[in-house]
Amino acid sequence: MSHSAIVSLPASSIALKVRSGELTPTQVVEAHLAAIARYNPRLNALVTQTAELALDQARALERRRADGAPLGLLAGVPVGIKDTHPMAGVRTTYGSPLMKDHVPEASAAIVERLLAADAIVMGKTNVPEFAFGANTVNPVFGATRNPWNPALSAAGSTGGGAAGLAAGMFALATGSDLGGSLRLPAAFCGVAGLRPSPGLVPLVPSEQPWSTLGVDGPMARDARDVALMLQAISGPHPLEPNVVPVEGRDFVAAADSRPRPGLRVAYCPDIARIGIDPEIERVCREAAMRLREEGCIVEEVDLDLSHARKTFIRLRAQFVLNGSLDMLDKVDRLGPNYAGNIRLGLAQSPRDVAEGERGRAQLLADLAAFFGRFDRLLVPCTPVPPFPVEQNYPEMIAGKRMETYIDWAAPAFILSLSSLPVMCVPAGLDRSGLPVGIQVVGPRWNEEGVLSLAAAIERVAAMPAPPLAD
Repeated sequence: MSHSAIVSLPASSIALKVRSGELTPTQVVEAHLAAIARYNPRLNALVTQTAELALDQARALERRRADGAPLGLLAGVPVGIKDTHPMAGVRTTYGSPLMKDHVPEASAAIVERLLAADAIVMGKTNVPEFAFGANTVNPVFGATRNPWNPALSAAGSTGGGAAGLAAGMFALATGSDLGGSLRLPAAFCGVAGLRPSPGLVPLVPSEQPWSTLGVDGPMARDARDVALMLQAISGPHPLEPNVVPVEGRDFVAAADSRPRPGLRVAYCPDIARIGIDPEIERVCREAAMRLREEGCIVEEVDLDLSHARKTFIRLRAQFVLNGSLDMLDKVDRLGPNYAGNIRLGLAQSPRDVAEGERGRAQLLADLAAFFGRFDRLLVPCTPVPPFPVEQNYPEMIAGKRMETYIDWAAPAFILSLSSLPVMCVPAGLDRSGLPVGIQVVGPRWNEEGVLSLAAAIERVAAMPAPPLAD
């Protein structure tokens, strides 16, 4: 099998072929190393490459298979590890000059579980500094570029993971999501990312384990591979206090299942009331309405959740401050995105935080009432197409000026407050040939329903691969 054919395989097929002996792990790694050599110099998705480690892992898997030992769920599947996820013995910089030579002694839980499932690590993927930014650029490694057009942003903060997936550098990627860091890059790069229910994937290590704002989660090129990775990384952990039922759940089977006939699906083009690019809205609307071909009942609704914009900004600032106590004497050495959030957290009053919590309670009540009438919610992930990579954020949307670098991500970050499972999948291409992402939101703990509908959207959208060129 050629290198190009191997890197085009889904993660599930790679694991199956490795376990059967049709492919060796070394063949898989060498094919992906060739894709990295070909595309990474232009895209800058992988910032610390682990080629020798990957080959060592591949050879160890081959020895185990020769000995008749069982191989894991992700046997031989190449993965990219976000550079905010520590991996023992591998440089983890968080995209910050303060950490540019940092080599951790212990791995994050998401990394440990991928290794336990016999995934193979190709390297660390680029992030904005400490993952605070919706454009993946930092002073250590520079900018990650969009595989569909390298002049454009891959979004953030999991921009390196999304760009590397789209370019075939690895088949799975780790991500994290506070305000859309899994979903925004998925939308810009034409891949899939799931923000799972808080606690389903252990967020370890964490300075504030009881918070539900930030989560770790899976990213892949399609819903089925997202489900496969979720199966490997989900489940309770001694240091994760947020417990989600996982016994007997089969996420891959859910992604393979069709939506039940008569599923009530609501589509809302602008839950945040910040405006939306007409092409983004057109592509998402067409994908939503085509779900009728899958037996769904689809209705456009006017769901106004704009009150939660201020709620998120307040609670996010407190979240950042809670996790940054050891950075308070270094604020002047941090980039403007991260430093600005710390300063906002220090400046706001206890009443601001209390009003944020009250606003979140209102959002939960609004969505509980909504899911009493509908089974799923569909929302465009981004209100704008990919913007120039040199730009920190889009300053205007539909004639409205954005107040901060994160305002444009409101359709994603409002849903972060809900603690509901939310997934971004490609809805199609706009008239410029750029990918458009749509979010699938389900009721509490219903990742299975989200995965099933996401896979249905993939069927009706039929996304092509990016037009990569040398």
